[in-house]
Amino acid sequence: MIEFPLNIVITYFTIYYLIPKYILPKKYLQFFVLFTLSLMLFYLTRTGLNYILVTKNIWPEAQGSQEPFTVIHIVELIIGAVYVIALVSAIKLTYDWLNEKKRNDDLQRMQLETELNFLKSQIQPHFFFNTLNNLYALVIKKSPKAPNVVLKLSEIMQYVLYEVKEPKISLMKSINYLYSYLELERLRYGERVKSEINIEGNIDDIEIPPLLFLPFLENCFKHGTNHNEDIKVSIDFVVKDNFLYFTVENNFVKNNNEAPKHGIGIENVKRRLQLLYGTAYSLKTRSKSNTYTVNLKLPLYED
Repeated sequence: MIEFPLNIVITYFTIYYLIPKYILPKKYLQFFVLFTLSLMLFYLTRTGLNYILVTKNIWPEAQGSQEPFTVIHIVELIIGAVYVIALVSAIKLTYDWLNEKKRNDDLQRMQLETELNFLKSQIQPHFFFNTLNNLYALVIKKSPKAPNVVLKLSEIMQYVLYEVKEPKISLMKSINYLYSYLELERLRYGERVKSEINIEGNIDDIEIPPLLFLPFLENCFKHGTNHNEDIKVSIDFVVKDNFLYFTVENNFVKNNNEAPKHGIGIENVKRRLQLLYGTAYSLKTRSKSNTYTVNLKLPLYED
């Protein structure tokens, strides 16, 4: 009844006062002095209370003629106290470390989700800005295609406004919206748009983050419409060995022998890929003979 409460007091005093106040700020000398004084006070209190309240023979386990209040007795009791303090401190520090790690992981995940949501919301006005420019060009010409553009735009709005809220959507939906976007551009450019989408492998159960492929398709029309030539776009989806291979190829007009520069949409996708897949994805671009190619490799396994 005497020793156990005293062990609790000195242990809690160490882990809740001395360690936070002196060890964490690296005030080791002050900690050592106060910890030594607390051990001496613990020894005097424990020995004194045992002598007064329990028995005059306060060291019955000693062999031979060892007496209390000697160096050997002091060392023996202090080692026992230090053992208890060290054990409980290790448990407490481990528990705190696990809680802090969980808190940091939760905070990092929340920051990741916040940035991803921001990036996805950022691409919405980017898409509508480009499409409204297309619509404006048709309206200014009083083109009869303008109502169809509005209708097709409303279909894609469902994808950009609502599907984007989901962490993942089916690959089939993403491909369907690529078809819709091609039809939207075909309403503007007519038969100049020469496009094809090829699919290889089973895509039925595949889910991917939304709005990954649309900026690459937008880029095709952004850099392939400077002249009255045909706008050629080829898109391939290949599922193989637990990976999704996405390839888009389009013709473009070189400017000063430089590849076309990407706007906010492509940079947005690159950042999202980094956040979502880390180093598990691959994105490569290549320009050759007025043809620009994007190769994207995504893992289909959960990581």
